[in-house]
Amino acid sequence: QVQLVESGGGLVQAGGSLRLSCTASGSLFSINAMGWYRQAPGKQRDLVATITSGGITNYSDSVKGRFTISRDNAKNTFDLQMNSLKPEDTAVYYCYEDVLPPWRRSSTRYWGQGTQVTVSS
Repeated sequence: QVQLVESGGGLVQAGGSLRLSCTASGSLFSINAMGWYRQAPGKQRDLVATITSGGITNYSDSVKGRFTISRDNAKNTFDLQMNSLKPEDTAVYYCYEDVLPPWRRSSTRYWGQGTQVTVSS
């Protein structure tokens, strides 16, 4: 059973920085991709950033140049460094991993429980 846990959320003033971490537990096989979504109150859950097992990254336009996604395979963690935070970044941030176990041909997406990020103006 794969479990993901986010940490690092909190309250920060506009222009500040936070670093979110996602820690995976359980046996992981052939991780195809991992990343972060966020969901603001009353809004849909939107993709923020992704990174493949090969290190290819992708960012939403709203965070490009401010956020950086990275991974540490040895520790089964990946992070989201958030700089120059804006009030519109306020949301619950969810990490995910797409895992392909040997007995399946398609990957399964596992989600963390979410961590609150609040940016004050």
